Amino acid sequence: MSRESVWQERCILAPSLISCCDMCNLEASVRALEAAGIEMLHVDILDGHFSPSMPLGLDAVRALREKTDMAFDVHLMATEHDYFVEELLDIGVDQIVFHGECEPHMDHRLNQIHERGVRAGVALKPATPLNTLDYVLEKCDTVLLMLINPGYASSKAEGQVPYAGRKIQELRRMIGERGLSTLVEIDGRVSRQNMADYAAAGLVDIFVAGSTCIQKSNLLSSAKELQQYRKTLLKGEQL
Repeated sequence: MSRESVWQERCILAPSLISCCDMCNLEASVRALEAAGIEMLHVDILDGHFSPSMPLGLDAVRALREKTDMAFDVHLMATEHDYFVEELLDIGVDQIVFHGECEPHMDHRLNQIHERGVRAGVALKPATPLNTLDYVLEKCDTVLLMLINPGYASSKAEGQVPYAGRKIQELRRMIGERGLSTLVEIDGRVSRQNMADYAAAGLVDIFVAGSTCIQKSNLLSSAKELQQYRKTLLKGEQL
């Protein structure tokens, strides 16, 4: 399958590079995901300011781009976007989703990314209202909804927000009412139950798979199991 056609799939799995892969053996981890049939990699880029972490550098992403044909779905978590967006466009990623909370010129930023032939979208933190998207939704290839507060995944007190389902449904309704083909992506402790609840109902298109779904220590086997679970869901079999 080509990198362009993967976006047309249903119930797309996008394993998180920083959550699922061995950071000292990135290429080996990516090869394992490829062997499991994974076609999209979720790449988190953090600046250490938006979120108190910088687990992955742009040079590593550039090197990986030369090693794999997997689609790169980039989730940019930065307070200043100019530098990162230009670098990511040069690397040749397939989609850049940036946070609306940090972007004073959302319309321009979407135009900038689209001008280079790359998919573009907006990410929203859990408590950010959907009306932030009122005037740019038509330009979004994807809207990413964070189901946990970014940067606090290590805190045991941080579970998926209780209003996650309501927000997902409201976003899908907005997209449907406008007759758009915008994809809905969710990120943050995504579980198999989330996939069962939201994929079958046609509410979510892309599921960012992290440690809740895939075991880093048993990457190939657990990724294969998740792929089989996805196929079962798509066939409508009883789980």
